[in-house]
Amino acid sequence: MIHLIAAVDRARGIGRDNDLLCHISADLKRFKALTMNHTMLMGRKTFESLPGVLPGRPHWVLTHQADYHVDSPAVTLFHSPEAMCAAMKEGEDYFIIGGAAMYRAFLPLADSLYLTEIDEVFPDADTFFPEWKRDEWTETEREVHDKNNNNKYKFAFAHYVKK
Repeated sequence: MIHLIAAVDRARGIGRDNDLLCHISADLKRFKALTMNHTMLMGRKTFESLPGVLPGRPHWVLTHQADYHVDSPAVTLFHSPEAMCAAMKEGEDYFIIGGAAMYRAFLPLADSLYLTEIDEVFPDADTFFPEWKRDEWTETEREVHDKNNNNKYKFAFAHYVKK
């Protein structure tokens, strides 16, 4: 199954300057729990924005740079979304973790969306999650977190499954 996982603001913003819009500790913990032991697919810029290779998860990185190289057995390079799809194995879960071009390429193929919906608009966002038709998805989970001492922003964990 293909899952898209992202933290999005009310305007579908997901990033700025190749970084997250904000850091929500609970979101990072949820991301780790959901992706652990599953293959993560990402664009090169998203890979380069990580603090390093994240343990316990194979990294499939899409790049159009023919000479791009990563010296890690956890990283596999691909040069097209089609090549990534061809390498997928039936019955396994794959998480698309960014960036915007990866979300656009894989949204039509996705089985589910794991979204952290931030109840805020970040006007300086420069990267956006693609538009998607909510009527083609069923919300199966929603966990609301209010703004408090631990959370600078109100947000909700939502899971949508394609109808």
